[in-house]
Amino acid sequence: MSDRTDLIQPDRGQEAIPIHLVNKEGFETWVKNLSTAQRAALAAQKFDGGGYQVGIVPDGERWFAVGGVADPAELSSWCMAKLAESLPAGTYRRAEGEPGAALHGWQTAQYRFTRYREEKDPVGPRVLLTKEAGRIAAAEAEAQAVFLVQDLVNTPAEDMGPAALEAAVEALAKQHGAKVKVTRGDALEQEFPMVHAVGRAAARSHAPRMIELDWGDAKAPKLAIIGKGVCFDSGGLDIKPSAGMLLMKKDMGGAAHALALAGLVMGAGLKVRLQLLIPAVENAIAGNAFRPGDVLRSRKGLTVEIGNTDAEGRLVLADALALASEGKPELIVDFATLTGAARVALGPDLPALFTRDDGTAEALIAAGKESDDPVWRLPLHEPYADWLKSDIADTNNAHTNAFAGSSVAALFLDKFVGEGIDWAHFDTFAWRPNPKPGRAKGGAALGLRASWWMLQRRFG
Repeated sequence: MSDRTDLIQPDRGQEAIPIHLVNKEGFETWVKNLSTAQRAALAAQKFDGGGYQVGIVPDGERWFAVGGVADPAELSSWCMAKLAESLPAGTYRRAEGEPGAALHGWQTAQYRFTRYREEKDPVGPRVLLTKEAGRIAAAEAEAQAVFLVQDLVNTPAEDMGPAALEAAVEALAKQHGAKVKVTRGDALEQEFPMVHAVGRAAARSHAPRMIELDWGDAKAPKLAIIGKGVCFDSGGLDIKPSAGMLLMKKDMGGAAHALALAGLVMGAGLKVRLQLLIPAVENAIAGNAFRPGDVLRSRKGLTVEIGNTDAEGRLVLADALALASEGKPELIVDFATLTGAARVALGPDLPALFTRDDGTAEALIAAGKESDDPVWRLPLHEPYADWLKSDIADTNNAHTNAFAGSSVAALFLDKFVGEGIDWAHFDTFAWRPNPKPGRAKGGAALGLRASWWMLQRRFG
């Protein structure tokens, strides 16, 4: 997986190339302090202080860099990302002030997914110095968590099946001294019947399983983190069109987020008893695939009529939510690439957030704004639950109209969360269709930092 460590380092006065940050409003005043040749060099590069512009200015036998930002006094995570993408390899420092929040984007801008193809003429690392040495460890941990999400989601389904997800959990557990339990086969069918039903048509090498990691002091508040681990989604017998399958390697994006968040929790030694749950399956097609019209029994005991085999993610999550609820946690957070309806409503950048508790929603929204990882709350509107009624079972897994698809899916999940338990559900895309500075095209962590910043405040 990607190794992009040591991209930010303590500033001990070592030699470094200066970076000046300016905006359009202050550019004319700033540029007056430059020589005629330096002003000409910037003019030749059409640099005028606009956002994400990068300029290189000769300075005798040396040179310095200039970056355009919205406000040099208040940097976001992404303000210096274009510089990290564009400048030559080397060591840099901000000429006036510290990079602050921009430490994050400086690192994520240098992410590359090279598992299957070596870069031609790879550029070496761009290292950024900071005198705020106390920020480095936390900034590196967050960037590494984002890289993990990107690596896992970008990996094709053949190499990122349920067994590979299990291996990723095992590696995380080994790193932090956690315990892992994996349920497969006959035991899976008995204990997690909907996980088994969704995954039973897959090849033996991609057999379904429930992966559980436990860590922390048994006396600490219990935190459950759950991730949808559908490693590939054909749609099942309600098969997707070919265009709809092209990105389905990313349908385990929820599991990737959950893994990364669990790693942050353990790495920081948060005072919680952590339970990480990943129901890992491939929704495949074979003679033993579950069918439209089947009735499945869930771990909770509720029976579920299958209105659509392509609404499988909520089935595997339901069994995981039921297990988590049995331990009466203080908080459950789940991530899932659950509905296209969330993307229609909010586009690719904003995860849809559902919570039972207004205070939890407000905390997550505030944390998202602070961490430059915005989320948007959608309603758990109880009257829509009527659309899930079944004539023969306790509930259907899908509704037949085209309305409020993300809310209805969340209402289905709500049936499996224990009464009185605080719960936050993220319907995230886990993918960026177009690159932005510091945010590569492909697998994307959306909602991860918002969740992490909230958890630090709540349990730190």
